[in-house]
Amino acid sequence: MRILLLILALAGHVVAFELPAPSRQCVVGIADGWNDSHVTLTAYEKRGGQWQKVMGPWPGRLGKNGLVWGAGISPAEGQRTKREGDGRAPAGVFRIGGAWGYDATIQKDPKLFYRRITSRDLWVEDSKSPSYNRHVVLDHEPATAWERKQQMRQNDHAHSLKLFIGHNSPPQVVPGAGSAIFFHIWRGGGSKPTAGCTTMPEEKLRQLIAWIDPDQQPLYVLLPKAEYARLRAEWKLP
Repeated sequence: MRILLLILALAGHVVAFELPAPSRQCVVGIADGWNDSHVTLTAYEKRGGQWQKVMGPWPGRLGKNGLVWGAGISPAEGQRTKREGDGRAPAGVFRIGGAWGYDATIQKDPKLFYRRITSRDLWVEDSKSPSYNRHVVLDHEPATAWERKQQMRQNDHAHSLKLFIGHNSPPQVVPGAGSAIFFHIWRGGGSKPTAGCTTMPEEKLRQLIAWIDPDQQPLYVLLPKAEYARLRAEWKLP
């Protein structure tokens, strides 16, 4: 009987989530609440086992409808999760990926992926496509309405520089769970919310991209203030 009880106890035990130990760069975004489209951003580095602030805080904007739990490396703490077109930014912990932009070159770590966007670069937001939430490069100029709709280059300054946030990212992309989540330049000097991305002043975005070091396994933590306070110790957040 004791052995059976021990097996049942072990089966029911769930290892708590915490930030991966090798991650030594972290951007933290805090919103006042789930329905708030404003965010305060701060960058941290882990030194001697402790998180230390290195940049910020600075303001940013989120989805027009606020936040909802996303598909990153952290568990979703609620039943409601990010869906395509819901106008909400994904909350949780996410890996930070490569950069895309209109400039021929940008200031960045040599190891950070950067691609200069051409008319043939697509980011697929069609949840019915097998390339959903993936970067695709055409071998021809866009010829159909569908191809033109997926183009990354839209002659839009807000999207002239962006840094990928690993929500619902390959290889485990779930159709309809949200796509094309980036850090990018805000609109109207911060007067306008987004469809789900995190935006900020251009100079802050360029500073952030220049700071990111892929070897440090950078992360983005985005949470409402109350959730951050509740999970900070358990998840070992900055």
